[in-house]
Amino acid sequence: MPIINGLDRHQLTFSSLEATIATDNDVRFIDAFIDKLDLQQLGVRSLTSSDKKKEGRSSFSDSLFLKLYLYAYLNGIRSSR
Repeated sequence: MPIINGLDRHQLTFSSLEATIATDNDVRFIDAFIDKLDLQQLGVRSLTSSDKKKEGRSSFSDSLFLKLYLYAYLNGIRSSR
């Protein structure tokens, strides 16, 4: 039976997502822009806590979905798969 060897520890590097994304990338503008918006004033209706399911994983914030949608639209991405 063959033995599975692990990775050499000296090959692993740790980096953050902030260090990977350039400072002039569009995603930084989208993030800052959506964070400044008042979504309730714009008419974005989120599910109230009474309407949400009590079991399972909690839902993501509406601003996160708006950021994803705007980024995909600006980059011509039609699917999130």
